Amino acid sequence: MVKRFFLSSSELPHYISICCAIFILISCESNNQSNSNSVFRYNEHKNIGSLDPAFSKDNADIWATNQLFNGLVQMDDSLNVIPCIAKNWTVTDSATTYTFNLRNDVYFHKHELFGKDSTRTVTAQDFEYSLNRLQDKQVASPGSWVLNKVANFKAVNDTVFQIQLKQPFPAFLGLLTMKYCSVVPKEIVAHYGSDFRSNPIGTGPFKFKRWEENIKLVFRKNNLYFEKDTNGNQLPYLEAVAITFLPDKQSEFLQFAQGNIDYVSGLDASYKDEILTSKGELRAQYKTDVDIIRGPYLNTEYLAFYLDSEVSEIQSKLLRQAVNYGFDRHKMMTYLRNGIGIPANGGFIPKGLPGYNEQTGYSYQPEKAKQLIDDFKAETGITQPSITITTTSNYLSFCEYIQRELQKVGLQVNVDVIPAATLKDAKANGKLDMFRASWVADYPDAENYLSLYYSKNFAPNGPNYTHFKNELFDTWYEQAFTETNTKSREALYTKMDSLIMQDAPVVVMFYDEVVRFTRKNVNGLGINPINLLELKKVRKTTLQ
Repeated sequence: MVKRFFLSSSELPHYISICCAIFILISCESNNQSNSNSVFRYNEHKNIGSLDPAFSKDNADIWATNQLFNGLVQMDDSLNVIPCIAKNWTVTDSATTYTFNLRNDVYFHKHELFGKDSTRTVTAQDFEYSLNRLQDKQVASPGSWVLNKVANFKAVNDTVFQIQLKQPFPAFLGLLTMKYCSVVPKEIVAHYGSDFRSNPIGTGPFKFKRWEENIKLVFRKNNLYFEKDTNGNQLPYLEAVAITFLPDKQSEFLQFAQGNIDYVSGLDASYKDEILTSKGELRAQYKTDVDIIRGPYLNTEYLAFYLDSEVSEIQSKLLRQAVNYGFDRHKMMTYLRNGIGIPANGGFIPKGLPGYNEQTGYSYQPEKAKQLIDDFKAETGITQPSITITTTSNYLSFCEYIQRELQKVGLQVNVDVIPAATLKDAKANGKLDMFRASWVADYPDAENYLSLYYSKNFAPNGPNYTHFKNELFDTWYEQAFTETNTKSREALYTKMDSLIMQDAPVVVMFYDEVVRFTRKNVNGLGINPINLLELKKVRKTTLQ
């Protein structure tokens, strides 16, 4: 049973045209496949900007390039760094020299520019070229920062690649798993130039077939792929991946409910009550056809105060702490997210990362919030304190909930809704006193989260949007880079997180969860805390 969606008369023509286009494309693709059950279909509502891994900044691009490219190392679903094109590696010279030994059986996708065999093996020189390209200012890759702590790198020979760091950095291997660090072939990139974005040649489990921008993207199985499963069977299992570009989540969900796509990621307000109960369980009408997979996501959702603001309420630690105590995070998650997500009673480091401590943050204590507000009034003489939260429409319901709760404890709250692009620019340039934001891990180390509070990272030249500054924090942060003992480093992370929460430059709302809905005939998709879409081990079976 599928519930019906009702569209207004103004929406209907647009919706019909989109559905007709999708129907035609899916039909054509099915005719081109010998077995439609070997094609994995998903929608990318945010569109894809580039298939060049040097520009894989957003999830939409990362999910696509992850099917086409490989790097030295990769990450498993438990956030362990494991071999990829590098079969093993050593770390020497006080944790500053990384020496990678490469496989000799990794081939680039076939292309006529490779000459007689239409392909060739990957060598260490290819990684030297690829990382040099990442640093090239002419290329202007948004991922060049990944190599900020690298002193130099070189191909020792065809199968040995070496990287020298400026200083020890425990999270470095995690950085190398990012798609920015994928290997690309010089002769193909040189031929296409900037058009490599739409003519990608990599080593991944799938190879590029065709791309009609904003309409359809198709990958086909790479028969030369080097990875095998635990039984020795070659990966991938699927014959193809087909990506459509319906622009909104409600239309995407409707296509999923009708069986036209195999997978939907995330929980959107337009369909959360349609598919889930308030306890986060599948509704009865979907249980026979749909599976739900959920797990921790390295994403912290929060409100931030700009500490260089001239507004007295923003400058006051009393007021900032009152906001943290003044609303019920558990209630918020139940009613606004159908139980999906973890109420943030810990610090800024999300649950699932070493350094997280559930006692670091704030619990719901309305009486304490009232007292802090009264203390603020007495201290400043401001009898009607107020704050303005700036947000996007997607998070309006959360901000309105917090608004209602804080007004109960004596704090006037205004909510200002602006476009996402405007908010992004304004928060980077210190134009907002208080705003909603989120931080998704670039790499799985708590340092990535704590970097938002290091004084040398002030926005717009870094991610410290609050302009938080604390000398003790800075000392601990720098100490963590040279701490090679894992447990000692984790203890430092926890101390830093606790110090941030005491000063309250942010209000941590919740730690997100990865939520995936799949058709029952999809197996092996899995889930991971960085929400990476991994399709090389996915199988599709025939529904009975």
